[in-house]
Amino acid sequence: MANIRRVVLDVLKPHSPGMVELSSKLADLPGVYGVDISLIEMDQKVENVKITCEGDSIDYDKVEQIIKENGASIHSLDKISVGTSLIEEVTTHQD
Repeated sequence: MANIRRVVLDVLKPHSPGMVELSSKLADLPGVYGVDISLIEMDQKVENVKITCEGDSIDYDKVEQIIKENGASIHSLDKISVGTSLIEEVTTHQD
C-alpha cells in the first residue's frame, strides 16, 4: 500500500482545544512532518478550520482519532496525496 503524504480536511471543532494545541497533537503523530490549520469561520461555540497534514507516512486513522478525541468532527476529506513524492495540482482549462 502506498504512503499517504498529504491530507487536507474540512473540520468543525470547539474553541477548546485551540488551534495551537490541536496542531501540536497532530504533528506529534509518527510519519507527520508538519501541520497547518487555517481558520475558515468562527461562531459563538465552534470554529470551521482547514487542516493540512504532510509527512512521509501518515496514518489517516490516527489523524481522525486525534481530531475526534478533541471534540471535533471531519466534514470532508478535501484532498489526499499518496505515493513516493508529492504531486502538486495542475491548473487545466476547466479551472
